[in-house]
Amino acid sequence: MKPRNSTTLIAMTLFAALTIPVRPAAQEQKRHKQEHRRYTVTDLGTLGGTLGAAQGINDRGWVVGFATLPGDQIQHSFLWIDGVMTDLGTLGGPNSGGDQGGNFRPSMRGEVPGFAQTSDPSPLDVSCPFPGPVLICLPFIWKDGVKTLLPTLGGINGAATAINNRGEVMGGANNATLDSTCPFKFQQFKPVIWKKGEIEELPTVSGDPDGQAFAINDKDQVVGMSTDCLGQVARALFWEKDGGVTDIGNLGGANGFNAAFAINNRGQIVGRSDLPGDNIAHGFLWQDGVMIDLGTLPGYLSSDVDAINDRGQIAGQSCDINFNCSVVLVENGVMTDLNTLIPAGSPLFLFGSGDINSRGQIVGAALQLSTGEVHAFLATPCDEERADHEGCSDEVTAVVQGGTSQSRKIDLPENVRKLLQQRLASRYHFSGLGMPSN
Repeated sequence: MKPRNSTTLIAMTLFAALTIPVRPAAQEQKRHKQEHRRYTVTDLGTLGGTLGAAQGINDRGWVVGFATLPGDQIQHSFLWIDGVMTDLGTLGGPNSGGDQGGNFRPSMRGEVPGFAQTSDPSPLDVSCPFPGPVLICLPFIWKDGVKTLLPTLGGINGAATAINNRGEVMGGANNATLDSTCPFKFQQFKPVIWKKGEIEELPTVSGDPDGQAFAINDKDQVVGMSTDCLGQVARALFWEKDGGVTDIGNLGGANGFNAAFAINNRGQIVGRSDLPGDNIAHGFLWQDGVMIDLGTLPGYLSSDVDAINDRGQIAGQSCDINFNCSVVLVENGVMTDLNTLIPAGSPLFLFGSGDINSRGQIVGAALQLSTGEVHAFLATPCDEERADHEGCSDEVTAVVQGGTSQSRKIDLPENVRKLLQQRLASRYHFSGLGMPSN
């Protein structure tokens, strides 16, 4: 998730000039290693409907996501462990879960952040981004079958979207103040962190009345964004342990949408930023005060990166102008279509990423080619420990979708492309921001 910064490029050029016999070989070895990496893919399925997406995975291999029930009118959050998918239910309303920008990764203690509808009608014009009646939506932590509610800032809605291994939770919540930037009735929605069940508001920048925190590492460092009600201009933010907030900048699209989606324990941040003109966005890596444009797959228009592990491996997706997307892995400055690293003839095409853990396992959403359904997937790298794992044998992976990092591009069905567009819109218009009810 290729350096574009001029200072970085100059330094790299000078270093290369001093080490001409070594540097190209080292870079070629990195690329060769990436191109010959292999992954097995597990179809995690759904909760009985035709749509599912995995959003987070911890280092124990526990996966969190959301999926539709039979009939596709209702969706619930799920927790998948060793082949068993558990429905996390709701708070009395029909729906729970969804793409709010966070990775919802379970903590190593088994705690799962989430949000769900209650049965109470909302007095506001908007609430959680679910179809049907506008109901109050509240944040929770699930553990061992029990959901514990988290407080808001005095408003009616909230969403818990990430948790670290110390049990600190972050996300967003309404306060009691109506948002003056809204053309409809809506309370300000603030980035927040919950510590031991107590809520703390995080500051925004540039006078923005709204925002959301998307990820937290084990050092109490948080990333997210701030914006106004309509979400047309947004800033990528980094909150440090002392409460200070930094606008980490953009890739030239100062008047567009910029957001930081993940941070690892090394303080490396990834996200998505508009380019100059604010019509195209690329994924970025921010470290040591410098934002690096990660580019796209060859022939693609945009990219969006969601996750980074402590090894610096980045997961995201790259899309063409028609929202035909592929999941990508970025490692050592090389962006690779993950579909080229899975067994040839796979029944799944991986188009949407969710998270990557320290073992390099990647989760997200995939198109089931035989049915056109969208299922949650888990991609696991083949290594010495998994050399005999099904799908890792030389016979199965002798042709790994062509054996190179060339993109295995397909035209996604129209409903899937619309799903991708809605996915981006919902994570930027958290808890209904910018989306008034009908």
